[in-house]
Amino acid sequence: MKKLLLASAATALTAGAVFAAGHASEAKIGVILGYTGPIESLTPMMADSAELALAEVNDSGNFLDGVTLVPVRADSTCVDAAAATAAAERLVTTDGIVAIMGADCSGVTGAILSNVALANGIPMISPSATSPALSTAEDNGLFFRTAPSDARQGVVLAEILSARGISEVAVTYTNNDYGKGLSDSFIAAFEAAGGSVTLNAPHEDNKADYSAEVGALASAGGDILVTLGYSDSGGKGMIQAALDSGAFDTFMMGDGMYGDALFAELGADMEGSFGAVPWSEGAGADAFAAITAAAGVNGESSFTREAYDAAALIALAMMKGGAATSEAVAANVLDVANAPGEKILPGELGRALQILADGGEIDYVGATNVELIGPGEAAGTYRHYELKGGAPETVEFK
Repeated sequence: MKKLLLASAATALTAGAVFAAGHASEAKIGVILGYTGPIESLTPMMADSAELALAEVNDSGNFLDGVTLVPVRADSTCVDAAAATAAAERLVTTDGIVAIMGADCSGVTGAILSNVALANGIPMISPSATSPALSTAEDNGLFFRTAPSDARQGVVLAEILSARGISEVAVTYTNNDYGKGLSDSFIAAFEAAGGSVTLNAPHEDNKADYSAEVGALASAGGDILVTLGYSDSGGKGMIQAALDSGAFDTFMMGDGMYGDALFAELGADMEGSFGAVPWSEGAGADAFAAITAAAGVNGESSFTREAYDAAALIALAMMKGGAATSEAVAANVLDVANAPGEKILPGELGRALQILADGGEIDYVGATNVELIGPGEAAGTYRHYELKGGAPETVEFK
């Protein structure tokens, strides 16, 4: 796997991207998310969660002889690769960041990786870029993610339909890397299990009218409409058009559709609809809920746990490497994320830093039961939920 080349790749990182003095007064971390665009209602909570981890590190007083981690936000837009690339370049050249927490959506994440991270030796840990194509992207050991690949999500969605006895569906997906990858993964798993897809049709984001797309899907038939899009844009538009026309009243939703704003506006009309989103349960999730509540951060949104974990891993990798540098992050993420070592939960970053300072080993469990596998990505678990009374209720974890 490509991460096996990590050590040799780290030595080849571009010198200009390195934070020159590992024990200087501060190190800047880019927090690149789509603060505008089709998931803009989700990203503020993701950013707050990531910055909570950095604040926890700073407040501990245990980080690299007093180095302060400084988050610097930049807008990926989620969908505009050129804008995302320009934003990342500004973070590198103007702000002097040494690592990126992000990006969020798969297409812009791939663009930043290939156009900025590789050229400047900047490691990235994405909390939400889930395209299977990123698993094999050329990264020189610089790219990691705390959300599982859509190769797994597609299987999970197919299993949910099978358990519900649904064998015929129509599918719509946002017409980009994320939507196409998830659609392909889902359909392969669903058809392998004996399911039938009546029509698989893309939709564009930010259209005023989706009646034509919904009309085609309705004509093809299907028990439900599988919607693999964005909760603040085309996916929401497709659901609204389907409800308005009476074409469909039950929907299965991919992870990009999980959003409080969507459920508040349309949830009452989508009763019985369901979906899956990366989520976790257990001691780490409970600890995350406690620290976000205490800090006044809304941690009960999608990808907030993954964002906290991504930022925490950046800091812990620096500590393991003994320097606030790009090289230290890239070379040590897998070591701090996986066994062996003392297990670390959210709220315990100060303790983790002290263990590392004393020469010990840590196994960062975090909010999502972190275990980085293969090419530096999470195995992950999914929350299967159903809308009841307009709000999502957990059915099971998969």
